[in-house]
Amino acid sequence: MSSNIEHVPREKRDHVVVGRSFTYNNEDDDNEHVELEDSSSSIEYYDDDNSSEISIVEEIENNVSGMNEFNNDSQTKRGLEYDEYADNDTSDEEDIRNTIGNIPIEWYDDLPHVGYTVDGSKLLKPGRKGEVDSFLEKIDNPDYWRKILDPRTGEEHILDDADVAMIQRLTGGDVPHEGVDPFPEWIDWFSSEVMIHPVSNRPEDKRSFVPSAWEEKRVVRLTHAIRKGWLVPRDRKLVQDTLFAGNYHDLWIDDDSALSKRNLVHIPAPKTSLPGHEESYNPPEEYLFAEEEKEAWLKQDPSKRRIKFEPQKYDSLRKVIPYDHSIRDRFDRCLDLIMCPRARKERVNIADPNDLLPKVPRARDLQPYPQFAAISYKGHKGPVLGLSVSPSGQWLATGGSDCTSRIWEVSSGRCIRSTTFEDTVRSIEWSPSTKVNIIIIAAGNRIFVMNPCVGDSLSILKTDNFLSSLVNDDENESVCKWETLSYKDRTLHSRFIISLRSTSSTVNQLTWHREGDYFASLVSPGPSSGDSSVLIHRLTQRRSQAPFSRPPGSAVQAVRFHPSAPRLFVATQRHVIIYDLAQQRLVKRLTPNCRWLSSIAIHPDGDNLLAGSYDCKLVWFDLDLSSRPYRMMRFAKRAIRAVNFHPTYPLFASACDDGTVTVGHGTVYQDLLTNPLVLPLKTLPAHSVTQDLGTMATVFHPKQPWLFTAGADGTVKLFTN
Repeated sequence: MSSNIEHVPREKRDHVVVGRSFTYNNEDDDNEHVELEDSSSSIEYYDDDNSSEISIVEEIENNVSGMNEFNNDSQTKRGLEYDEYADNDTSDEEDIRNTIGNIPIEWYDDLPHVGYTVDGSKLLKPGRKGEVDSFLEKIDNPDYWRKILDPRTGEEHILDDADVAMIQRLTGGDVPHEGVDPFPEWIDWFSSEVMIHPVSNRPEDKRSFVPSAWEEKRVVRLTHAIRKGWLVPRDRKLVQDTLFAGNYHDLWIDDDSALSKRNLVHIPAPKTSLPGHEESYNPPEEYLFAEEEKEAWLKQDPSKRRIKFEPQKYDSLRKVIPYDHSIRDRFDRCLDLIMCPRARKERVNIADPNDLLPKVPRARDLQPYPQFAAISYKGHKGPVLGLSVSPSGQWLATGGSDCTSRIWEVSSGRCIRSTTFEDTVRSIEWSPSTKVNIIIIAAGNRIFVMNPCVGDSLSILKTDNFLSSLVNDDENESVCKWETLSYKDRTLHSRFIISLRSTSSTVNQLTWHREGDYFASLVSPGPSSGDSSVLIHRLTQRRSQAPFSRPPGSAVQAVRFHPSAPRLFVATQRHVIIYDLAQQRLVKRLTPNCRWLSSIAIHPDGDNLLAGSYDCKLVWFDLDLSSRPYRMMRFAKRAIRAVNFHPTYPLFASACDDGTVTVGHGTVYQDLLTNPLVLPLKTLPAHSVTQDLGTMATVFHPKQPWLFTAGADGTVKLFTN
């Protein structure tokens, strides 16, 4: 076995042999003798010039140990225990020593190792420094901020300048690598310019000119099948199936049964409902019956009970007792499947969901309607409660809580006359008759019949002559008293005063009949008054009567005459009652589904009714259709105070407590098969809210698509198209 003796000078030796001695002859030195014994621990070297014995035992041992270390390193690198990440000498970009996969690394926080290697050995965590050492290192080491901790191995890595620059670019929203242009110049490979030569000048294939042999064989097969009758065209096959498929009529079978068999379609049985929380063996407390609920459930008929059993609570499932009615429930289920008829619900295939929406015309196609505020009438010092327009549309009468009534010129906004009363003016109405100009005003418990003294002198004189010719025919005067004012007392320009018997009663509303002879008043009786809530007065005979021996309902809210028939509409708190005055009977009772009605209006044709309520609902009734609402609109945000129809245009309006007025379109067709077209058009900001009150009254111009509104802020406004 040879040994490493590189420490011996080259010129002094040639070979060293273990176990024997030999004489080494050199050109320079004639007599040399080296003796190496196998069991000895020394080497003797003889030289003629300098014969001495050299001991190099320690050097040989050092060389042998170094050779053993080299052999161990080579074995480790061959795959035994070599770690390629020990010297950071690896070509892998990612440290994959930890092979735990997708297991969260937080699971190893309390363990001494951080994972496992490929061969299954634990990957131990490196030693951690204390907080004091970390703080001192942070102070002394200027590159401490460059250190990052690898959570997969627990080792620290130091970032170089390139890594720091890459991180700064990423946080700044730039590309990771320096020198990369994210927006390079676009190369238009296929430009819009027409080139002289084509992109490819490849000639066409030969198969483009030669007929296909495969297609020729296919045509031959199809022709043969048609001649043999194997392949039949669709129309011919349909005729053959109709004539020769055994579709004959059976003379001996019942037609009904044949028809039922022909149309028999399997309809699957309906599925049972899934169990709820009350069917659990441990239901929540809110599903258990209280004592009152249990008594009510026991008294209820079993067929009308919502729950067929009493919910009970058990600690565990093994304590649940058997259900007594399980067999009966299964039997009832079988009876339902056998005896109950089934119906198949046909689903409608809708391509466009917009087809389900009604065809509504555009708002600009429904013009004209009020859109802009044109004139503002200012003069009242409190909320304006009453509003009325003359039949000619030239004059406007208003009354308010400041105990005054005013007459305005519509076109100029000028106040013609102002009259002061002792009480609040709650209602004012202009007579619909065009022969005379008469205004009735409700102030306190009295009704004033006045000549407004507007227009030409001939009209004023004609009205005075008409009022002076009236004679009192009411001898009893049990309902109210008619008083004629003398000439000296006519400071209010009024001819008659209708006084109620009860001084505590208040007249809240006045309404004219279409002829201008009758008018009705709505009276709120006082605490000790027995007067009727609705009174009807006749001007030509100066008489008053109570059409109802008792109030028609609780809290009468509004009264209106039918535009053409002798009928009276009375709106109570929850219903609208229609009476026939000629036959003295109740015709119909309308149910608007509102908590508290506030006002009603009758369409000029008399077949439709509009009702407003304090619970923000606007209800449209078709009197020929049903006693239920035809359309219910909920666009109002606060209580609706007044509603009105236009006498000639298909328009309606509603006044709301938020200071707005909503204008709508309502077309009523003469065809009874066509339903009315009811659409809200526009919401007009009319008045400011004062003491939680907004728009108090509204009325349309008799000839133009204009709208007058009265507000709690003391102003009256005119809206035009």
